[in-house]
Amino acid sequence: MFTFEITNTSAVEAFNRLIALNQDMSGPLMAIGEVVTDFTKQRFVDGTDPYGTPWAPNSDTTLRGMLHDRSGAFTKKGKLSAKGGKLLAGKKPLIGESRSLSTQFHSTVIGNDSVVVSSSMRYAAMQHFGGSKSQFPHLWGDIPARPIFPDPAPGLPDELDQGVTDVLRAGLENAIRG
Repeated sequence: MFTFEITNTSAVEAFNRLIALNQDMSGPLMAIGEVVTDFTKQRFVDGTDPYGTPWAPNSDTTLRGMLHDRSGAFTKKGKLSAKGGKLLAGKKPLIGESRSLSTQFHSTVIGNDSVVVSSSMRYAAMQHFGGSKSQFPHLWGDIPARPIFPDPAPGLPDELDQGVTDVLRAGLENAIRG
């Protein structure tokens, strides 16, 4: 599980105001969970970590495995076909055939002050943190870290921080209107 704190002053102020107004925070927290989930899914479309750094490209082993599973990827002489070249050009890191890793995210509100966003895919942590064959002998090779979720140290990326702030401001405005 990853945890991070919202440190944007206006977001914290809005959150504290909502709590001071004795507001049920489950609605805003669910909305924050959706914002984080949508942001995380966009990482797969962009092929970048939460801060915009491109993920490491697929390894030769991954690309070869993908091509050998597809008919027409090679000519009769064993050379890469036009279809195979097209497949290679379109293969993004962390996007497999099932696309499960890029779509299986869930948010859960915990209490009146927390929301947890997680992946139901068992290998999500390996993709996020990376791993080496020496640590995990069942791997074909080393897996580079391709961060999916924000890192607690630098905090939320600006785009995500703004989305969370917007949700809290809207909750505060609704609470004031009554």
